[in-house]
Amino acid sequence: MNNNILKAGAGLPANSGIAKHWRVRRQARSSGYFEVHVILAVLCLSVLLCSNQLAMAAPSPGEASKLGGPELTPVGAERPGNAAGTIPAWTGGISKLPAAYEAGMHHVDPYADDEVLFNITADNIEEHADKLSEGQKALLRLYPSWRMQVYPTRRSASYPEWVYDAVRTNATTASVIIEGKGGVAGSNVSSPFPIPESGVEAVWNHILRWRGIRVSRSFGQAPVTRKGRYTVILALQEWVFPYGDHPESDLRQKFPNILLALKSKIIQPGLVAGDGTLVLEPVNRTRDPRKSWNYNQALRRVLRAPYIANDYPALNADGLRTVDEFDMYNGSPERFEWQLLGKQELYIPYNAYQIDGEGQTASDILQTKHINPDLARYELHRVWVVEGTLKADMKHVYSRRVFYIDEDSWQIAAMDNYDLDGKLWRTAEAHAMNYYEVPVLWSTLEVYYDLQKERYLVSGMDGQRNPYRFSDEADPREFSPNALKYYIR
Repeated sequence: MNNNILKAGAGLPANSGIAKHWRVRRQARSSGYFEVHVILAVLCLSVLLCSNQLAMAAPSPGEASKLGGPELTPVGAERPGNAAGTIPAWTGGISKLPAAYEAGMHHVDPYADDEVLFNITADNIEEHADKLSEGQKALLRLYPSWRMQVYPTRRSASYPEWVYDAVRTNATTASVIIEGKGGVAGSNVSSPFPIPESGVEAVWNHILRWRGIRVSRSFGQAPVTRKGRYTVILALQEWVFPYGDHPESDLRQKFPNILLALKSKIIQPGLVAGDGTLVLEPVNRTRDPRKSWNYNQALRRVLRAPYIANDYPALNADGLRTVDEFDMYNGSPERFEWQLLGKQELYIPYNAYQIDGEGQTASDILQTKHINPDLARYELHRVWVVEGTLKADMKHVYSRRVFYIDEDSWQIAAMDNYDLDGKLWRTAEAHAMNYYEVPVLWSTLEVYYDLQKERYLVSGMDGQRNPYRFSDEADPREFSPNALKYYIR
């Protein structure tokens, strides 16, 4: 783990509520009071666990009121820039459409005039080591041809005002449930814990972050061999986010406990064309498990797929990622103990308009060993660092995971995964951008590197097809097992 991870609360004004909160904690740890406090906390925790449900303490109304003020953005990020001036203050993100953008076209780069500040390569890792993840450093050392083009930081993340309102409400009403497979109660629309007190709260912020209500997209995925060979698996996908809709909507009423419904069909190559998948993902997993179905073209039948979760190998990924790595991380956090390590300034992929550009082909993006570095844009941002350690009574192919979560969006921007021997195995990055017609920040391309196999997987290529299409309308009947069969046809 990088030794420059900031203690929680660092970087905020000294008189801010959050900074004071963490100073009190540090002072308590250095006193005898902390030992008594821990004993009392353990006794209280044991009582709570007897009920099989744990509600994490929500921030006080005073702390929550800081959301959207001079200290914190509406989603809980630090509004001011850093002392060095290399991270600017958040001023609302992208608030209007670029002049050249028209509805339905691929996104115009609002920062096309920005120039590269410098490149990070295998030769100058040590100069920037305090702002790189272990996975990024390993990738640079493994592939001398890889480099990270660093641009000026643009805090472009923005969301509709009604989403901000929901996050503010969540701050004082949401709680984590640990009963069974766990979940979240008392939250709506978006991230439930804008002022996180624990690692699992930060993980839930990523899982439940707002991504729109209805999204149609083309999805190109390619596992790349060590020699640079690949076949693009192209799918069409329909997403709806009942949790992300207004509470009074028909979609929310029909699916009150569903985070998302995903319907997908493969259209190429011919060997797997016609196969499809339907997934219904719950919010509170103590009430409903994940439900998934596959349509097999050869059998012409829709079949339940109960094991598509956790470390099950992802379909059509050639063993290069697990199911729970889709969208960087999804599903139940139950198998890991999550620790909130604080904040770090990190170079992460951001404002990836160039790699998402219209006409970008797979051959433009995919190179031997890694993606084309000329198309990737990195910026310095503050991230929450969360470490997950596999529980002793649980099974998974990873023993440890480290997530780097963008403070402005709760999107996991980068992650490092370790094998059962504790060795760094895989590292991944989400190349994100603001879909400003909504607006919402979401990844456009995800890249998963297997450092041991020296192979990688790219998910999300759509440059030669339609861009993401967002809407507010969805019919719940479109996301039933029977509807999957007709969707494929």
